[in-house]
Amino acid sequence: MKRKLVFYGNETLRQTAEKITNIDQKTIDLIETMFNIMYRERGFGLAAPQIDIPQRLIVLDIESYEGPSMALINPEIQRRSEEMDHFEEGCLSLPGISADILRPAAITVKGVTAEGKDIVFDADGLLARVLQHEIDHLDGRLFIDYLEGHVKKEICSELKKIKKLNHHR
Repeated sequence: MKRKLVFYGNETLRQTAEKITNIDQKTIDLIETMFNIMYRERGFGLAAPQIDIPQRLIVLDIESYEGPSMALINPEIQRRSEEMDHFEEGCLSLPGISADILRPAAITVKGVTAEGKDIVFDADGLLARVLQHEIDHLDGRLFIDYLEGHVKKEICSELKKIKKLNHHR
């Protein structure tokens, strides 16, 4: 089945994704598909729910910003710094919308590589930002959930237009 991006309003984006218990060829193929979609859409990261798959899997590539390219299975944030950072965020599932979002500046993440190896690592800067954004997707959270009520009201008509994209692809 050909996978494609889903948009705001798709119910998978609001579900808590399920843990992956077995890394098999299907998982490896899904990782490759996700990287291809992310590159085609020119994103920094992509979570499986964004292609209508409610599984705890993310991919990201910030190599052009001196960062890594990686796939992470069942990622969890273990620690968040008290120091916070503002950064302009957008999302492939919310095209045309971006906002300044406040998040922890540094995090510690635990996950499993595509090879089945458990890893724990610290991240800051853009890597921490992208990881938090993508892991939020696994918990049914979108970056616009961090916006204040009056700001959400301002983008309401744009959100209605984006919802309609789910029916036109």
